[in-house]
Amino acid sequence: MSTVLVIAKAPVAGRVKTRLTTRFTPQQAADLARAALEDTLAAVLAAPARRRVLVLDGEPGPWVPPGIEVVPQCTGGLDVRLAAAFALAAGPALLIGMDTPQVAPGLLALGLDFTEADAWFGPADDGGFWALGLAAPDPALLLGVPMSAAHTGEVQRQRLTGAGLTVRDLPELCDVDTPDDAQRVAAAAPGTRFAALHAGLCAVTR
Repeated sequence: MSTVLVIAKAPVAGRVKTRLTTRFTPQQAADLARAALEDTLAAVLAAPARRRVLVLDGEPGPWVPPGIEVVPQCTGGLDVRLAAAFALAAGPALLIGMDTPQVAPGLLALGLDFTEADAWFGPADDGGFWALGLAAPDPALLLGVPMSAAHTGEVQRQRLTGAGLTVRDLPELCDVDTPDDAQRVAAAAPGTRFAALHAGLCAVTR
């Protein structure tokens, strides 16, 4: 039974996307985070998974659509929380974050196809990764990987190949962390909630 796992923070002002506040207010940054999460969950709902789980830091709100199971994140470093998320899956799983509202259902479908791969790796252009798919989830593949560093993606991918897994790569995407990232992602995905909100906020903050 294939599972899509989304690891995310509840879009609460002052707790999410704080690096956006060099351009936007904390509430506007939280609103952008909510739009990104809503776009992400919409893509997840349209993906060919049997189970869809939001692994959430915080309380769920009306932005969680029907069909999405919500599970609280555990405590610990990001590597521990990602490993614990994979432990929720009873079969093949693809894990993504809330930072890529440009993600499309077809891309998620690709990352759920383990016909010729043991793992799927989605690199982010900041040196991290936006997606990780495992045919046989093993939390040990993530524990100890240094997170939020320029070499995170490289170390994580080496961990997979070092375990003897056949790894295939998904396209590189840009995570929304900074105002420049937000501009790039909004331009790349003009039909998203994120892009519409971003355009509106930029129109009033010039």
